[in-house]
Amino acid sequence: MLHKIAHLARLEIKPEEEAELTRGLGEVLNWMEELTGVDTEGVEPLTHITGETNVWRGDIPKNDLTREEALELAPQRTDLYVKVPKVIE
Repeated sequence: MLHKIAHLARLEIKPEEEAELTRGLGEVLNWMEELTGVDTEGVEPLTHITGETNVWRGDIPKNDLTREEALELAPQRTDLYVKVPKVIE
């Protein structure tokens, strides 16, 4: 099971790490098994651990850079445009 999970997660496991990782994985699975026995009748599901919510800034368009300022920052440019490598044949 450890090697299948490692493969799916694209992890390389050294032989000397196998025993410790197998033990740790077993502990996690045992803990999850214990959780299945907890009575959750009447408990509302949580979407967040805390009551905090994100505060989003308004999406207000503004021009911080002029075209000339933006072109000055580009590594390659023409008089009006940023030059980029061709990606479509």
